[in-house]
Amino acid sequence: MAGFSLRLPDDLESRLDEEARREGVARSEIARTAIAEFLAQRERQRHLAAFVAEARLAYADPKIRKDALALAEEAVALDNEGLRVAERGAHYGGGSSTAQRRRKR
Repeated sequence: MAGFSLRLPDDLESRLDEEARREGVARSEIARTAIAEFLAQRERQRHLAAFVAEARLAYADPKIRKDALALAEEAVALDNEGLRVAERGAHYGGGSSTAQRRRKR
């Protein structure tokens, strides 16, 4: 495992010391975890930004936009139908667990 040196402001070092004490782990473990989480977050942000850029580019194409709107309208209709079925209850397992317990009595 590679190592490196890091200078921290006194207040940040104090917070790091306190967290390490509370968790019962080495300061380096907290730093490794924080760096790994930071890098994962940045990677997710980059992927999301690339996805948004691609979606904007595609949505600028009138045919793709028309197809996307048609799919969205279809999905809304399916979602609404799923909600109606769920609200009726009996068609998917008989409703809530409370209703099922009442029927068993």
